[in-house]
Amino acid sequence: MKRAVLLTLLLTAGLHANPFFSKSALQYEAPPFNRIKDGDFAPALEEGMERQLAEIEKITANPEPPTFANTIEALERSGELLTRVSKVFYNLTRSNTNAALQKVEQLEGPKLAAHSDAITLDPKLFARVKALYDTHAEAAPNAEANRLIERYYRNFVRSGALLSEEEKNKLRALNQEETKLNTDYRAKLLADTAASAVVVDKVEELAGLSASDIAAAAQEAKDRGLTGKWVLALQNTTQQPQLGSLANRALRTRLYEASVQRGNRGGENDVKAIVARYAQLRAERAKLMGYPTYAALSLADEMATPEKALELMKELAAPATAKAREEAARIQKMIDADGGGFQLGPQDWAYYAGRVQHAEYDVDESQVRPYFELDRVLRDGVFFAAHELYGLSFKERRDLPAYHSDVRVFEVFDADGKSLALYYGDYFARSNKEGGAWMDSFVDQSALLGTRPVVVNVCNFQKPAGNQPALLSFDDVTTIFHEFGHALHGILSNVRYPTFTGVNVPRDFGEVPSQFNEHWELHPTVLAHYAKHYRTGAPMPKDLVEKLKKASTFNVGYATTEYLASALLDMAWHTLPADAPQQDPVLFEKNALKKYGIDLPVVPPRYHTMYFSHIWGSSYAAGYYAYLWSDVIDEDAWAWFQEHGGLTRANGQRFRETVLSRGGTLDAAEMYRAFRGGDPTLDPLLRAKGFK
Repeated sequence: MKRAVLLTLLLTAGLHANPFFSKSALQYEAPPFNRIKDGDFAPALEEGMERQLAEIEKITANPEPPTFANTIEALERSGELLTRVSKVFYNLTRSNTNAALQKVEQLEGPKLAAHSDAITLDPKLFARVKALYDTHAEAAPNAEANRLIERYYRNFVRSGALLSEEEKNKLRALNQEETKLNTDYRAKLLADTAASAVVVDKVEELAGLSASDIAAAAQEAKDRGLTGKWVLALQNTTQQPQLGSLANRALRTRLYEASVQRGNRGGENDVKAIVARYAQLRAERAKLMGYPTYAALSLADEMATPEKALELMKELAAPATAKAREEAARIQKMIDADGGGFQLGPQDWAYYAGRVQHAEYDVDESQVRPYFELDRVLRDGVFFAAHELYGLSFKERRDLPAYHSDVRVFEVFDADGKSLALYYGDYFARSNKEGGAWMDSFVDQSALLGTRPVVVNVCNFQKPAGNQPALLSFDDVTTIFHEFGHALHGILSNVRYPTFTGVNVPRDFGEVPSQFNEHWELHPTVLAHYAKHYRTGAPMPKDLVEKLKKASTFNVGYATTEYLASALLDMAWHTLPADAPQQDPVLFEKNALKKYGIDLPVVPPRYHTMYFSHIWGSSYAAGYYAYLWSDVIDEDAWAWFQEHGGLTRANGQRFRETVLSRGGTLDAAEMYRAFRGGDPTLDPLLRAKGFK
C-alpha cells in the first residue's frame, strides 16, 4: 500500500513524463535523447534504486528454497530502471557534462554507493546466493549458469558479504568516501584542464601548425569569448598533439608545462590531496577484505597477479628505455645539426622526432593527414574491415536522436542482412568532455532480457573550423580502430546473462579485441580502401604507404617507455600497504619511477599522477598494465591470422565465435586457447616492437 501511495505521488508530481520511467519505444530501446532533460536524472535514479530494492526484497522474502531461477536469474532481471538511467547519465557526465549534471552526481553518487552496499551486504540475499554456491553443481542448469553462480558468490564476498557488521560499517564508510572522491576529482580535473589551455596572442607564434589547426585554435578562442587570440586546448595525455608541429620552442615549453601541471597548481582545482587519499583509502579497503594491497584485491580475478604484471613490465623496461635513449641520441644530433644550442627536453621530443622521421623515412604528418579524412576512415576503413572479417554492414540513422549535434548514429546489420545493433560515434573534442577515448553502452545485449546492443565510441579528435574536413593524424586513425574493437566486443556479444555481456571480461583481456583491431589500419587491402586524398580521391601513393609502414615502429622506445612509466606508477600507488603514511604525490612519483629504472627526464610518463584519470575516478586502478598484458595476446592473435591467410571471413568468424561473442562466459585464458589452440607467447610482441 505504501508503494502504491508513493507511485501515485510521483505521478501527480508530473514524473509520469520522465522518459526513463518506461522502456524507450525507439529501436533496441535506444535512449530518447530528444525527450531527456537534465531534471529527469535525479528522479529516475531515486525511483530506480527504490524499485530495485523492492525487487531484492521480493527475492529474499521468497519462502521457496533458493533456486537458480528465483535467485540468480531474478537478480539478473532486477534494476531495469536504474540500469537504463545510469547508463545514459554516466556517459553524459563524461562526454557532455554541465553544472546541472555535476550537481546530480554530487547528490546521487553517495546514495548510489549506499544502494550498492544495501544489496551486496544484505545477509538474507547472500545466504541464498551462498546456498546455491555450495551446491551449484546441482543447482545450475548448464555450465554458463554454473559460472554465473560462482561469479555472484565471488562478487558478494569481494564486496564484503563475509565481514562482521562492524567491518561492514567501515566498508560502507570507505565506499561513501571514495564516491565523493570520484566526483570531486573528475570535476576538478575537467575544470583545471579547461583553465590550463594556452592562449596565444600572435599568429606568428603558431608557425608550423597547419592552416586547419590554426583555424581550430582561432575557433577555440572565439568559443571562449577571446577576440584576436588563439587557444591551444589540452588533451588528456602529457604530450599534446601540437607539440609535434610548433616551431616556436618558447610556445612548446608553455604548452608542455601547462599540460604537466594540471591538477598540481594549487588553488581550488588542485587534486594532490585527493589522489593521496585515494591510494590510502584503497589500501585500507584491501586490508579490510583480507588482502595485503589494493592491487592484490583488484587483480584477484584477472589473468595476471600483481607479481606477474610487474615481472612483464620490468622485462620490457630495459629494452624500451635502451631504445628510447637511442632515439634521444638521434634527435639530439638533429638539434645540434640545426645549431639549436640546447639539450633535448620533453617539450622538444615530438617536434624533432617528426623531423628525424622525415629525414630517415621521408614521411611526416602533413603528408599523410590529407589521406585520413574522418568519414572515409570510418566508412571505408573501420567499417570495411568489420565487413570483410565479420560480414557486418552499416547504415547511418539520422532519424534517431543523439545527445549532441556532433554525434552520429549507425544501425549495424549482420551478414544475413538482419539488424544487429546500434552504434553511436562521438568523435570531436569539447570543453565539457573528459579527455581520451573510450567505448560504453546505453543498452547491453542479453538473451535473458531480450535486448540488443546499443554502444557508443567517444573520442577527442580536433574539430575542424567551419566546413573544413576532419583530417586525422596516424595516431587518431589508430585510436578509432582501437575503440571500434571495443565496440565490436559489445556489438557481437551473444550471451544470455547481462553479467557476462560484451566487454564484461577480465580487464587484462578486455583490451585484446581493441588492440587486435588496430592491426587492420595498415593491412594492405584495408589501407588501400580508405587512404584516399580528401580532395581528389586519389589513393595514397605506394611509396608513401611503404614509408608509413617502415616508420610505424619509429619512436617505439619513447612510446613504450612513456606507457610503462605510467603503468608502473599505477602499480606503485596500488601496492602501498594500509599502514603506509599518506604520500606526497610529487615525491612518491619521483621515487617510484627511479625505483623501476624508468625515470628518463626526456620521456615523461604518458600520464603524471595528478591527471592519471584512468586510475583515479575511473576503472583502471591497478590495471593500467592491462594494455601490455593484452598486447602480448593480441600480437599472438595477429600472428595466428598471418599464419592462416590474414583478412578472411573464415578467420574473422573463428575470432568472432571463440572470442568476440562469448563475453565473460568462459575463463579468458580458456577462451583464447579455444581460438589459438594454445597459450600466447611473448615473441610476437617483441618482434612487433622491434626489440627482437
